[in-house]
Amino acid sequence: MSELLFPAPERWEVTTLGNVCAAGGGSIQTGPFGSQLHASDYVSSGTPSVMPQNIGDNIIDEDGIARIRDADVNRLSRFLLKEGDIVYSRRGDVTRRALIRREQQGWLCGTGCLRVRIGSEAIPQFVSYYLGHPRVREWITRHAVGATMLNLNTKILSALPVILPPRSEQYAIAGLLGSLDDKIAVNHRIITGSKDVLQALSQSIFIAKSRQVELREIVELRYGKALKASDRIPGDIPVFGGNGASGSHYRALVSGPGIIVGRKGANAGSVSWSDSDFWPIDTAFYVIPRNSNMPMEFLYLLLRTTPLRGEVGDSAIPGLNRDMALSIKVWIPDVEAAMDIAQQAHPHFKLQEQVEKENRTLAEMRDGLLPKLMSGEVRIRDAEKVVEDAV
Repeated sequence: MSELLFPAPERWEVTTLGNVCAAGGGSIQTGPFGSQLHASDYVSSGTPSVMPQNIGDNIIDEDGIARIRDADVNRLSRFLLKEGDIVYSRRGDVTRRALIRREQQGWLCGTGCLRVRIGSEAIPQFVSYYLGHPRVREWITRHAVGATMLNLNTKILSALPVILPPRSEQYAIAGLLGSLDDKIAVNHRIITGSKDVLQALSQSIFIAKSRQVELREIVELRYGKALKASDRIPGDIPVFGGNGASGSHYRALVSGPGIIVGRKGANAGSVSWSDSDFWPIDTAFYVIPRNSNMPMEFLYLLLRTTPLRGEVGDSAIPGLNRDMALSIKVWIPDVEAAMDIAQQAHPHFKLQEQVEKENRTLAEMRDGLLPKLMSGEVRIRDAEKVVEDAV
Protein backbone atom coordinates (compact mmCIF):
# COMPACT_ATOMS: atom_id res chain seq x y z
CA MET A 1 0.00 0.00 0.00
CA SER A 2 1.18 3.50 -0.80
CA GLU A 3 2.21 5.96 1.89
CA LEU A 4 -0.54 8.12 3.41
CA LEU A 5 0.71 11.70 3.63
CA PHE A 6 -2.05 12.97 5.93
CA PRO A 7 -5.11 11.55 7.71
CA ALA A 8 -8.04 10.88 5.38
CA PRO A 9 -11.38 9.02 5.59
CA GLU A 10 -10.88 5.26 5.51
CA ARG A 11 -13.08 4.76 2.46
CA TRP A 12 -10.75 6.87 0.29
CA GLU A 13 -8.39 4.96 -2.02
CA VAL A 14 -4.65 5.21 -1.38
CA THR A 15 -2.50 4.85 -4.52
CA THR A 16 0.23 6.69 -6.48
CA LEU A 17 0.09 9.35 -9.17
CA GLY A 18 1.72 6.96 -11.64
CA ASN A 19 -0.90 4.28 -11.00
CA VAL A 20 -3.73 6.79 -11.38
CA CYS A 21 -2.42 7.93 -14.76
CA ALA A 22 -1.67 4.42 -16.03
CA ALA A 23 -5.06 3.05 -14.99
CA GLY A 24 -6.91 5.84 -16.80
CA GLY A 25 -4.84 5.82 -20.01
CA GLY A 26 -2.86 8.90 -19.02
CA SER A 27 0.88 9.46 -18.64
CA ILE A 28 3.63 11.53 -17.02
CA GLN A 29 5.95 12.98 -19.63
CA THR A 30 8.93 15.34 -19.81
CA GLY A 31 8.66 18.37 -22.09
CA PRO A 32 11.04 18.84 -25.03
CA PHE A 33 14.73 19.26 -24.23
CA GLY A 34 16.66 22.37 -25.16
CA SER A 35 18.19 20.58 -28.14
CA GLN A 36 14.70 20.20 -29.60
CA LEU A 37 13.67 23.82 -29.13
CA HIS A 38 16.22 26.65 -29.17
CA ALA A 39 15.91 30.28 -28.08
CA SER A 40 16.06 31.28 -31.76
CA ASP A 41 12.89 29.25 -32.42
CA TYR A 42 10.68 31.58 -30.37
CA VAL A 43 8.61 34.16 -32.21
CA SER A 44 6.49 37.17 -31.27
CA SER A 45 3.26 35.63 -32.56
CA GLY A 46 2.36 31.95 -32.48
CA THR A 47 1.36 29.09 -30.18
CA PRO A 48 2.26 29.71 -26.50
CA SER A 49 4.94 27.51 -24.96
CA VAL A 50 4.54 27.01 -21.20
CA MET A 51 7.87 27.39 -19.37
CA PRO A 52 8.63 27.13 -15.61
CA GLN A 53 8.37 30.92 -15.24
CA ASN A 54 4.79 30.77 -16.58
CA ILE A 55 3.62 28.36 -13.89
CA GLY A 56 1.86 30.15 -11.08
CA ASP A 57 -0.23 28.70 -8.27
CA ASN A 58 -2.33 26.24 -10.29
CA ILE A 59 -2.61 28.76 -13.15
CA ILE A 60 -0.62 29.74 -16.23
CA ASP A 61 0.75 33.28 -16.20
CA GLU A 62 0.60 34.43 -19.82
CA ASP A 63 2.57 37.64 -19.22
CA GLY A 64 5.58 37.49 -21.55
CA ILE A 65 4.95 33.86 -22.51
CA ALA A 66 7.17 32.49 -25.30
CA ARG A 67 5.58 31.43 -28.61
CA ILE A 68 6.48 29.04 -31.43
CA ARG A 69 5.72 28.68 -35.14
CA ASP A 70 3.17 26.25 -36.63
CA ALA A 71 6.01 24.16 -38.04
CA ASP A 72 7.41 23.64 -34.53
CA VAL A 73 3.92 22.87 -33.21
CA ASN A 74 3.63 20.04 -35.75
CA ARG A 75 7.16 18.82 -35.08
CA LEU A 76 6.60 18.73 -31.31
CA SER A 77 2.97 17.58 -31.37
CA ARG A 78 3.58 14.85 -28.75
CA PHE A 79 4.23 17.63 -26.22
CA LEU A 80 1.00 19.56 -26.83
CA LEU A 81 -1.30 20.13 -23.87
CA LYS A 82 -4.93 19.13 -23.42
CA GLU A 83 -7.58 20.49 -21.08
CA GLY A 84 -7.15 18.80 -17.70
CA ASP A 85 -3.39 18.26 -18.04
CA ILE A 86 -1.22 19.41 -15.14
CA VAL A 87 2.13 21.07 -15.86
CA TYR A 88 5.00 21.00 -13.37
CA SER A 89 8.23 22.96 -13.18
CA ARG A 90 11.05 20.42 -13.64
CA ARG A 91 13.68 22.47 -11.82
CA GLY A 92 13.89 25.22 -9.21
CA ASP A 93 10.60 25.48 -7.32
CA VAL A 94 9.47 21.96 -8.15
CA THR A 95 6.22 22.28 -6.19
CA ARG A 96 4.72 24.73 -8.71
CA ARG A 97 2.04 23.23 -10.92
CA ALA A 98 -0.79 24.51 -13.09
CA LEU A 99 -4.00 22.97 -14.39
CA ILE A 100 -4.54 23.47 -18.11
CA ARG A 101 -7.90 25.09 -18.87
CA ARG A 102 -9.94 24.84 -22.08
CA GLU A 103 -8.55 28.05 -23.54
CA GLN A 104 -4.98 26.69 -23.16
CA GLN A 105 -5.60 23.43 -25.03
CA GLY A 106 -3.12 22.98 -27.87
CA TRP A 107 -0.38 24.99 -26.17
CA LEU A 108 3.05 23.42 -25.83
CA CYS A 109 4.49 21.87 -22.69
CA GLY A 110 7.77 23.74 -22.97
CA THR A 111 11.33 22.97 -21.98
CA GLY A 112 11.94 22.66 -18.26
CA CYS A 113 8.43 21.30 -17.61
CA LEU A 114 6.69 17.99 -16.97
CA ARG A 115 3.20 17.11 -18.19
CA VAL A 116 0.85 14.99 -16.06
CA ARG A 117 -2.12 13.59 -17.99
CA ILE A 118 -4.51 12.10 -15.44
CA GLY A 119 -6.75 10.10 -17.77
CA SER A 120 -10.16 8.72 -16.82
CA GLU A 121 -9.36 7.20 -13.43
CA ALA A 122 -9.71 10.47 -11.47
CA ILE A 123 -10.98 14.03 -11.84
CA PRO A 124 -8.01 16.17 -13.01
CA GLN A 125 -9.30 19.27 -11.17
CA PHE A 126 -9.38 17.32 -7.90
CA VAL A 127 -5.88 15.92 -8.44
CA SER A 128 -4.55 19.40 -9.20
CA TYR A 129 -5.83 20.62 -5.83
CA TYR A 130 -4.52 17.54 -4.06
CA LEU A 131 -1.08 18.35 -5.49
CA GLY A 132 -1.29 21.75 -3.78
CA HIS A 133 -1.66 20.21 -0.29
CA PRO A 134 1.24 21.33 1.98
CA ARG A 135 2.15 17.71 2.82
CA VAL A 136 2.25 16.82 -0.88
CA ARG A 137 4.50 19.80 -1.61
CA GLU A 138 6.78 18.72 1.24
CA TRP A 139 6.99 15.18 -0.15
CA ILE A 140 7.94 16.45 -3.60
CA THR A 141 10.63 18.76 -2.20
CA ARG A 142 12.01 15.96 -0.03
CA HIS A 143 12.26 13.51 -2.94
CA ALA A 144 13.53 15.95 -5.59
CA VAL A 145 17.18 15.57 -6.56
CA GLY A 146 20.02 18.07 -6.88
CA ALA A 147 22.22 19.98 -4.45
CA THR A 148 22.43 23.41 -6.15
CA MET A 149 18.97 23.36 -7.72
CA LEU A 150 16.17 20.86 -7.08
CA ASN A 151 15.10 18.77 -10.06
CA LEU A 152 11.93 16.76 -10.61
CA ASN A 153 11.50 13.80 -12.98
CA THR A 154 8.83 11.37 -14.12
CA LYS A 155 10.00 8.65 -11.73
CA ILE A 156 9.59 10.89 -8.67
CA LEU A 157 6.16 12.16 -9.73
CA SER A 158 5.00 8.62 -10.56
CA ALA A 159 5.82 7.49 -7.01
CA LEU A 160 3.94 10.39 -5.38
CA PRO A 161 1.30 9.03 -2.94
CA VAL A 162 -2.27 10.03 -3.85
CA ILE A 163 -5.61 9.61 -2.09
CA LEU A 164 -8.84 9.45 -4.06
CA PRO A 165 -12.29 9.94 -2.54
CA PRO A 166 -15.37 8.71 -4.44
CA ARG A 167 -15.87 10.59 -7.72
CA SER A 168 -18.85 12.54 -6.37
CA GLU A 169 -16.68 13.95 -3.60
CA GLN A 170 -13.83 14.65 -6.04
CA TYR A 171 -16.25 16.73 -8.11
CA ALA A 172 -17.61 18.52 -5.04
CA ILE A 173 -14.19 19.44 -3.60
CA ALA A 174 -12.84 20.50 -7.00
CA GLY A 175 -15.97 22.57 -7.70
CA LEU A 176 -15.82 24.33 -4.36
CA LEU A 177 -12.14 25.26 -4.56
CA GLY A 178 -12.58 25.95 -8.27
CA SER A 179 -15.16 28.66 -7.59
CA LEU A 180 -12.49 30.56 -5.65
CA ASP A 181 -9.97 30.05 -8.45
CA ASP A 182 -12.56 31.17 -11.00
CA LYS A 183 -12.91 34.46 -9.14
CA ILE A 184 -9.13 34.76 -9.00
CA ALA A 185 -9.00 34.10 -12.76
CA VAL A 186 -11.55 36.86 -13.45
CA ASN A 187 -9.40 39.22 -11.40
CA HIS A 188 -6.31 38.15 -13.32
CA ARG A 189 -8.05 39.11 -16.56
CA ILE A 190 -8.81 42.53 -15.08
CA ILE A 191 -5.13 42.89 -14.17
CA THR A 192 -4.04 41.73 -17.62
CA GLY A 193 -6.32 44.29 -19.28
CA SER A 194 -4.91 47.01 -17.07
CA LYS A 195 -1.36 45.91 -17.90
CA ASP A 196 -2.20 46.08 -21.60
CA VAL A 197 -3.25 49.70 -21.13
CA LEU A 198 0.03 50.42 -19.35
CA GLN A 199 1.96 48.68 -22.11
CA ALA A 200 0.30 50.91 -24.69
CA LEU A 201 0.96 53.93 -22.49
CA SER A 202 4.65 53.04 -22.28
CA GLN A 203 4.95 53.56 -26.02
CA SER A 204 4.32 57.26 -25.45
CA ILE A 205 7.79 57.40 -23.87
CA PHE A 206 9.30 56.89 -27.32
CA ILE A 207 6.99 59.49 -28.85
CA ALA A 208 7.89 62.06 -26.20
CA LYS A 209 11.59 61.17 -26.07
CA SER A 210 13.90 64.11 -25.46
CA ARG A 211 17.38 62.79 -24.72
CA GLN A 212 19.28 59.52 -24.43
CA VAL A 213 21.12 58.58 -21.25
CA GLU A 214 22.59 55.57 -19.54
CA LEU A 215 20.14 53.99 -17.13
CA ARG A 216 22.54 54.62 -14.23
CA GLU A 217 21.98 58.37 -14.66
CA ILE A 218 18.34 58.12 -13.62
CA VAL A 219 18.12 55.09 -11.27
CA GLU A 220 20.06 53.01 -8.77
CA LEU A 221 19.56 49.26 -8.42
CA ARG A 222 19.98 48.30 -4.76
CA TYR A 223 20.21 44.79 -3.38
CA GLY A 224 17.31 43.35 -1.43
CA LYS A 225 17.80 41.62 1.93
CA ALA A 226 17.51 37.90 2.66
CA LEU A 227 14.28 36.78 4.31
CA LYS A 228 13.77 33.01 4.49
CA ALA A 229 10.22 31.72 4.24
CA SER A 230 10.68 30.13 7.68
CA ASP A 231 11.58 33.54 9.17
CA ARG A 232 8.55 35.40 7.84
CA ILE A 233 5.79 36.47 10.20
CA PRO A 234 2.28 36.66 8.71
CA GLY A 235 1.32 40.18 7.69
CA ASP A 236 0.16 42.41 4.84
CA ILE A 237 3.57 43.43 3.47
CA PRO A 238 4.30 41.81 0.08
CA VAL A 239 7.64 40.05 -0.34
CA PHE A 240 9.33 40.19 -3.75
CA GLY A 241 12.07 37.94 -5.11
CA GLY A 242 13.64 37.14 -8.46
CA ASN A 243 10.34 35.78 -9.76
CA GLY A 244 8.13 38.62 -8.53
CA ALA A 245 5.77 38.54 -5.55
CA SER A 246 6.42 35.56 -3.27
CA GLY A 247 4.45 35.70 -0.05
CA SER A 248 4.15 38.30 2.68
CA HIS A 249 5.66 39.51 5.96
CA TYR A 250 4.62 41.69 8.90
CA ARG A 251 7.04 44.57 8.21
CA ALA A 252 8.60 46.32 5.23
CA LEU A 253 12.18 46.93 4.17
CA VAL A 254 11.34 49.61 1.59
CA SER A 255 8.63 52.28 1.51
CA GLY A 256 6.26 52.15 -1.45
CA PRO A 257 5.35 52.74 -4.11
CA GLY A 258 8.33 50.95 -5.54
CA ILE A 259 9.84 48.98 -8.39
CA ILE A 260 11.46 45.57 -8.07
CA VAL A 261 13.79 44.02 -10.66
CA GLY A 262 14.50 40.29 -10.66
CA ARG A 263 18.21 39.63 -9.94
CA LYS A 264 18.41 35.82 -9.76
CA GLY A 265 16.27 33.00 -11.11
CA ALA A 266 14.20 32.17 -14.18
CA ASN A 267 12.68 35.67 -14.24
CA ALA A 268 15.90 37.65 -13.75
CA GLY A 269 15.47 41.02 -15.43
CA SER A 270 11.71 41.09 -14.93
CA VAL A 271 10.14 44.26 -13.54
CA SER A 272 7.45 44.30 -10.81
CA TRP A 273 5.48 47.07 -9.11
CA SER A 274 4.38 47.45 -5.50
CA ASP A 275 1.89 50.20 -4.74
CA SER A 276 2.48 49.74 -1.01
CA ASP A 277 5.51 49.24 1.26
CA PHE A 278 7.34 45.98 0.50
CA TRP A 279 10.27 43.69 1.28
CA PRO A 280 12.63 42.80 -1.62
CA ILE A 281 14.71 39.71 -0.83
CA ASP A 282 18.28 39.13 -1.96
CA THR A 283 17.30 37.60 -5.32
CA ALA A 284 15.95 41.01 -6.38
CA PHE A 285 16.98 44.64 -6.76
CA TYR A 286 14.83 47.59 -5.82
CA VAL A 287 14.91 50.89 -7.66
CA ILE A 288 15.93 54.25 -6.25
CA PRO A 289 15.37 57.30 -8.51
CA ARG A 290 18.34 59.65 -8.94
CA ASN A 291 16.01 62.50 -9.94
CA SER A 292 13.17 63.26 -7.53
CA ASN A 293 11.21 64.85 -10.40
CA MET A 294 10.91 61.51 -12.20
CA PRO A 295 7.80 59.75 -10.76
CA MET A 296 7.99 56.04 -9.95
CA GLU A 297 5.10 55.20 -12.29
CA PHE A 298 7.06 56.65 -15.21
CA LEU A 299 10.25 54.80 -14.20
CA TYR A 300 8.33 51.52 -14.03
CA LEU A 301 7.05 51.96 -17.59
CA LEU A 302 10.55 52.95 -18.72
CA LEU A 303 12.14 49.86 -17.17
CA ARG A 304 9.44 47.63 -18.66
CA THR A 305 10.56 48.81 -22.11
CA THR A 306 14.27 48.44 -21.32
CA PRO A 307 15.89 45.16 -22.51
CA LEU A 308 17.11 44.12 -19.06
CA ARG A 309 16.71 40.42 -19.78
CA GLY A 310 19.38 40.79 -22.44
CA GLU A 311 21.88 41.30 -19.60
CA VAL A 312 21.01 38.03 -17.85
CA GLY A 313 23.89 35.56 -17.77
CA ASP A 314 23.43 32.05 -19.17
CA SER A 315 24.26 29.82 -16.20
CA ALA A 316 22.63 27.15 -14.03
CA ILE A 317 21.02 29.95 -12.01
CA PRO A 318 20.43 32.92 -14.35
CA GLY A 319 21.45 36.32 -12.94
CA LEU A 320 21.14 39.94 -14.05
CA ASN A 321 24.48 41.77 -14.38
CA ARG A 322 23.80 45.04 -12.56
CA ASP A 323 26.64 47.03 -14.12
CA MET A 324 25.69 45.95 -17.64
CA ALA A 325 22.02 46.70 -16.98
CA LEU A 326 22.82 50.21 -15.74
CA SER A 327 24.93 50.80 -18.85
CA ILE A 328 21.92 50.38 -21.16
CA LYS A 329 21.08 53.60 -23.00
CA VAL A 330 17.44 54.71 -22.75
CA TRP A 331 15.40 57.57 -24.19
CA ILE A 332 13.59 59.78 -21.72
CA PRO A 333 11.20 62.72 -22.20
CA ASP A 334 11.35 66.00 -20.32
CA VAL A 335 10.01 66.09 -16.75
CA GLU A 336 6.63 67.55 -17.73
CA ALA A 337 5.96 64.74 -20.23
CA ALA A 338 7.11 62.14 -17.71
CA MET A 339 4.69 63.55 -15.11
CA ASP A 340 1.82 63.42 -17.62
CA ILE A 341 2.55 59.77 -18.45
CA ALA A 342 2.69 58.93 -14.73
CA GLN A 343 -0.66 60.62 -14.03
CA GLN A 344 -2.33 58.57 -16.76
CA ALA A 345 -0.77 55.38 -15.39
CA HIS A 346 -1.55 55.99 -11.71
CA PRO A 347 -5.21 54.74 -11.67
CA HIS A 348 -4.14 51.46 -13.26
CA PHE A 349 -1.53 50.82 -10.57
CA LYS A 350 -4.20 51.45 -7.93
CA LEU A 351 -6.63 49.08 -9.65
CA GLN A 352 -4.05 46.32 -9.91
CA GLU A 353 -3.07 46.69 -6.26
CA GLN A 354 -6.71 46.46 -5.15
CA VAL A 355 -7.47 43.41 -7.29
CA GLU A 356 -4.24 41.65 -6.33
CA LYS A 357 -5.06 42.20 -2.64
CA GLU A 358 -8.46 40.56 -3.19
CA ASN A 359 -6.75 37.67 -4.95
CA ARG A 360 -4.39 37.16 -2.01
CA THR A 361 -7.41 36.97 0.32
CA LEU A 362 -9.16 34.45 -1.95
CA ALA A 363 -5.98 32.37 -2.29
CA GLU A 364 -5.52 32.30 1.49
CA MET A 365 -9.11 31.09 1.88
CA ARG A 366 -8.58 28.39 -0.76
CA ASP A 367 -5.28 27.27 0.75
CA GLY A 368 -6.83 27.16 4.21
CA LEU A 369 -9.81 25.08 3.09
CA LEU A 370 -7.81 22.70 0.90
CA PRO A 371 -6.14 20.54 3.60
CA LYS A 372 -9.30 20.54 5.74
CA LEU A 373 -11.44 19.29 2.86
CA MET A 374 -8.83 16.71 1.84
CA SER A 375 -8.69 15.27 5.34
CA GLY A 376 -12.45 15.35 5.89
CA GLU A 377 -11.99 17.78 8.80
CA VAL A 378 -14.42 20.24 7.19
CA ARG A 379 -17.59 19.05 5.50
CA ILE A 380 -18.32 20.29 1.99
CA ARG A 381 -21.67 21.82 2.95
CA ASP A 382 -20.01 23.91 5.70
CA ALA A 383 -17.26 25.07 3.36
CA GLU A 384 -19.85 26.06 0.74
CA LYS A 385 -21.26 28.71 3.06
CA VAL A 386 -17.84 30.29 3.53
CA VAL A 387 -17.08 30.30 -0.20
CA GLU A 388 -20.49 31.73 -1.16
CA ASP A 389 -19.82 34.82 0.94
CA ALA A 390 -16.44 35.32 -0.76
CA VAL A 391 -17.45 34.99 -4.41
